[in-house]
Amino acid sequence: MYDLTADCERFLAEEGAVDGLLHVWVPHATAGLAVLETGAGSDDDLLTALSRLLPRDEAWRHRHGTPGHGRDHVLPAFLPPYATIPVLAGRLATGTWQSICLVDTNVDNPVRHVRFSLLRG
Repeated sequence: MYDLTADCERFLAEEGAVDGLLHVWVPHATAGLAVLETGAGSDDDLLTALSRLLPRDEAWRHRHGTPGHGRDHVLPAFLPPYATIPVLAGRLATGTWQSICLVDTNVDNPVRHVRFSLLRG
């Protein structure tokens, strides 16, 4: 899990954003985005829940890569590879404890790209 919130804020500053919608997209078959509290255990709780829901075992039909890798390809059905966040006065209009996080349980490929786009309002 990687917290993208500072990257989102940096993008908005570079774009001179005022009001609009920030769209975050992860173009990978094993990654998703989550908006949640981080640092107080919720991030670990999410990873634990995903491990229980999508165990890394041999039950998956998708079998290339490390054992259990098929579950990594199912993850985006639960955590979509996109998020859209309102922007007001150049700032993310998130709640006090909300962060935008990349979640990817795929240990076979550690390199990920994230695309940001701004729809000005």
